[in-house]
Amino acid sequence: MQCEEGAAGCTIRLIRRKRVFSMADREGLRVNDPNGLGMPHLIAAIVTAVVGGGVFTMVGDMAHSGAHTGAVLIAWLICGIGVFALMMCFYGLNRFKPELTGGIYSYARAGFGKFMGFVSAYSYWVSAFMATVSYTVLLFAAIGYFFPVFGEGNNLPSMIGASIIVWICWFLVTRGVKEAASVNIVTTIAKIVPIFVALFAIIFAMKFDPQIFMSNFWGTADGAFNGGDVYNQIVSVMSVTLWVFLGVEGAVAISGRAKYSKDVGRATVVAFVCILALYLMISILSMGVLTQEELAELPNPALAGVLEAVVGPWGAMLVNAGVALSLLGSMLGYTLLSSESAFEAAEQGVLPVQFAKHNDKGAPIFTVTLTCGIVELFLIATIFSASTYQFFYNVSLSLILIPYFFSAFYFVFVTFKKDGIDGLSAGRINFYRVIAIIGAIYSIFLIYSGGLAYFMITTIFIGPGLALYILGEKQRNEPILPNVGDKIMAAVIVIFFFISVYCIATGIIVP
Repeated sequence: MQCEEGAAGCTIRLIRRKRVFSMADREGLRVNDPNGLGMPHLIAAIVTAVVGGGVFTMVGDMAHSGAHTGAVLIAWLICGIGVFALMMCFYGLNRFKPELTGGIYSYARAGFGKFMGFVSAYSYWVSAFMATVSYTVLLFAAIGYFFPVFGEGNNLPSMIGASIIVWICWFLVTRGVKEAASVNIVTTIAKIVPIFVALFAIIFAMKFDPQIFMSNFWGTADGAFNGGDVYNQIVSVMSVTLWVFLGVEGAVAISGRAKYSKDVGRATVVAFVCILALYLMISILSMGVLTQEELAELPNPALAGVLEAVVGPWGAMLVNAGVALSLLGSMLGYTLLSSESAFEAAEQGVLPVQFAKHNDKGAPIFTVTLTCGIVELFLIATIFSASTYQFFYNVSLSLILIPYFFSAFYFVFVTFKKDGIDGLSAGRINFYRVIAIIGAIYSIFLIYSGGLAYFMITTIFIGPGLALYILGEKQRNEPILPNVGDKIMAAVIVIFFFISVYCIATGIIVP
């Protein structure tokens, strides 16, 4: 079973092939597949899997959060170290625990028990369909450039248009669509061309102004460094830096298609460096074209406004058209991802058996229908709440941090217990231990930087999921919350659910 993964709409394996690794395999000596992907193709596949719609909005989102030049650069440094560590955690688990074939939530189950596996799987599913909602808002915000009736992507015409696309995606998935190579090619071109046009235009048109870049570097009137304020600015943009790397957990699954296993680690590192360099270039060059205040006022997608300032209206037209085409593919990708991740979790005995239903074409009919129905409800809600693209992607990000957190900490246990890696050299083991610790610390920092409001929203989404856990366990005649730790965790979730509902409903906490 395959799906189009994450932000890029790149086809990857949700279920990795079951393989038994010898130590020679782990040292990268085995030929995986003579017809598999070589280094260049692996790098391109990983870049495509990670770079998504967020790249077009990040400069505006960072500025809107109040971050200035210095804080943005420090945030990218932290993000670079943290995301690299997370990517290597997923790579290490993919490599040393190939028997765990149920997606990244299977790591939570292996390390922390079945209930935590359910929480992780459920969070991943909800995160995926909330990402779909966020992309519909951004899609029609981009289309709104050409047709103002769609506004900022969260009005009635946008909801109607988005609903049509959502149910077209439903139809395609129910027809058994597993790979959409032609769609993938079009959407990849659509997002890559505007990005590089913007970069080359700024450079060759010599529109980068060092004075604009350095003005108010730290966000203080006298240009002086203020540690407390800069720290708050850094924290405020951490969600943006991670959002544009969303899909990193799926990128390593491409390793199952590698020609040589030794190329996987190298391709992962090279691809990561390329992606980070691309994001840095966009951030740095944009901050030399428009001031922080001007960037903060740009409508989504912000990169359109930057390119328009450089080359004129045609630049904005190019970016908005590219975003629209790219997000059409991403919506299909996330529909597949959310549907098949829940379907696979059910097959692994994590979600109720209804989630494992499929039609005669092998499509996950129950999960795709339920997912699209829930997305439709949120689309309707956008009309009354005027919720923005940023709100929905922050909710999606808050939820996916749960399986990220469990995965990183499970890798800590794997490395220190030498579970499956005891044959490696001491140097390699220590390297993976350091990576695991950094990944775990970074995942905690991300949860903290998300803020109390989004933490509470996360508990509101997770709370009702307990009913699905109970239903699934009863269907399989399994004990419900069999140990004390599970009971305590479930009680904490319920308590925080009611506290969060009260605080948000009364306005004590405002998202």
